[in-house]
Amino acid sequence: MRKSLILFALLSTPLAGCMQDPTSRGLAGAAAGAVIADATKSDMLTGAVIGGLAGVASCGIELGLPPCNSGY
Repeated sequence: MRKSLILFALLSTPLAGCMQDPTSRGLAGAAAGAVIADATKSDMLTGAVIGGLAGVASCGIELGLPPCNSGY
């Protein structure tokens, strides 16, 4: 559990300032999903996939994050 929290902090810190496009939200969601799955003794790959999809889908939902830019 302690390793998971350290891994999550290391993976999410670089992404903290750039949550304005679907790719960065997907990566942050995948990292969070993998850490949560590991902490709950579930499959990390499945957690990463679900977290990544949730991160990408969050671009269309107002969550208090900056709006997503398409990059164009």
